[in-house]
Amino acid sequence: MTRISILRAERGPVRVAITPGLLQARTIERHATGAQVALVAGGATLVGGDHLGVDVHVGARCTLDLEDVGGMVAYPTDGRRSRFDVRIRLDRGATLVWRAHPFVIAAGAAVDRDMTATLDDGAALCLRETLVLGRTGERGGQIRNRLHVRDAEASPLHLEDLELSGDSPAAGVLGPHRVLDSVIQLGRRPAATAEDGPAGPVMLHLDAPGAIARTVADATHRTGLDGVFAQWSEELLTDSGFG
Repeated sequence: MTRISILRAERGPVRVAITPGLLQARTIERHATGAQVALVAGGATLVGGDHLGVDVHVGARCTLDLEDVGGMVAYPTDGRRSRFDVRIRLDRGATLVWRAHPFVIAAGAAVDRDMTATLDDGAALCLRETLVLGRTGERGGQIRNRLHVRDAEASPLHLEDLELSGDSPAAGVLGPHRVLDSVIQLGRRPAATAEDGPAGPVMLHLDAPGAIARTVADATHRTGLDGVFAQWSEELLTDSGFG
């Protein structure tokens, strides 16, 4: 389990506490209200039987800009499933921007990916999530992807369970495509974007404060969501006084 926690200090920059796991966290910079941290793979992951965990805690009125240094690949297995669990806790007024790179499920891989998050009052989360079925020329393996986000009273902000398989495409989900790309913002409604229209990605405006921009494509560089993520994430970072 890789653990990252940031808390306000009485004076000076925020305190960043890191416990390494299969992923290594590196502090890039920190200041009075937040920090930038990078996640680096400590070896080849995920292979059959691996259980990778990340626990993120952002303290009250702190901001964490978390970035993956590289994408992650779930490699072919010998029949054993691998797991990738993420736990996020955002205290009152906290902000987390996670610049995640593509998650590739290679042909022959079988992985369970479970992300849960709890947002206290005034907290906000912006996440880039890109699922790719297969490396170049592959149909891809199997993934059970679960994203459950709740507020401090355990009321749901967004609950989603999705199963994808390159060998058995789900009707109405990916169609002929192999990339499902999403920008997810919860806890605060993003401003309208230039892409928010019939010609752009699907925009889902949630009942609770938040929105999801989603699209499918045959390659990660063709999803068209880079601009949406840049706008939504920078709005959050600016509003939180990051830097």
